[in-house]
Amino acid sequence: MSATLPPAPSGPAHTEGPESVAVVPGTAEQTGTSLWKDAFRRLRRNPAAIAGAVIVGVFLLVALLAPWLAPFGGEELPGRTEITPTEIPGPGDVEGYPLGLDRFGGDLLSKLIWGARASLVIGVVSTALGLAGGMLLGLLAGGFGGWVDSVIMRFVDILLSVPNLLLAVSIAAIMGQSQWAVMIAIGASQVPIFARLLRSSMLSQKGADYVLAAQTLGLSRSTITMSHLLPNSTGPVIVQGTLTLATAVIDAAALSFLGLGGGVPQTAEWGRMLTYAQAELAIAPQLAFLPGLCIAVTALGFTLLGESLRESLDPKSRTA
Repeated sequence: MSATLPPAPSGPAHTEGPESVAVVPGTAEQTGTSLWKDAFRRLRRNPAAIAGAVIVGVFLLVALLAPWLAPFGGEELPGRTEITPTEIPGPGDVEGYPLGLDRFGGDLLSKLIWGARASLVIGVVSTALGLAGGMLLGLLAGGFGGWVDSVIMRFVDILLSVPNLLLAVSIAAIMGQSQWAVMIAIGASQVPIFARLLRSSMLSQKGADYVLAAQTLGLSRSTITMSHLLPNSTGPVIVQGTLTLATAVIDAAALSFLGLGGGVPQTAEWGRMLTYAQAELAIAPQLAFLPGLCIAVTALGFTLLGESLRESLDPKSRTA
């Protein structure tokens, strides 16, 4: 007896397997993106990240283009003849000075623009110094472990026991009044943060499968540390560096406010401008309000961008 076979389907043959699984657009199965690309995709959809990026971008443009944007030099005093003991021209009072003058006769708009460059230089250099020192200590502690880890971490604990700003003030006071002293002081106060962060990140990676596989293949400890552990542990450190830039801008202004930033009284630096605006609050409140606003907005921009980056990289805190 012959059996009748069922008719073959008229459409294309359907085979079960990985190639037949439906893929939802935008998922990791379709895009195959890396961690950083996925984080960037999340940042583009985060309003806080966009706002922070805009603020930081404007700050960077103003700082980098200061020689072309500022009507006058950072220490020029073009309005000396317009200043009296009881009156300081404000916004619109004197033609050619949109935001008015300061006590020394400098153009306030120019001082704010050049102050952005000073804050950028101090913030970036001090954060770079703190990042380099902290990563070196964290790498030694996390890579070697044992007594090396114990010695380095006890030293870091001593530094952490002192508040950051107090430590920075102490170092700057010892080194003298100069911009380099401020940058080194702020950088030194950030070293413990980066050191502990990199060490903890490396320790959490040591038990990962790729490390065990590298050990099975007979790779040396130095090769595993530098080629595998370190590259996979720097993500949290980079995020912290973005957040630390906000702290560096505020600390730089605080040290200059305390008179530790060096320079002359008319130096264009936001913290120094606040120092000399105290005596003029009654007749020219804009001398204190505008530099303070610049400091607050710049720090807010770095904070928004850093927190958004942290959220996009940390699966536990992701909201989208």
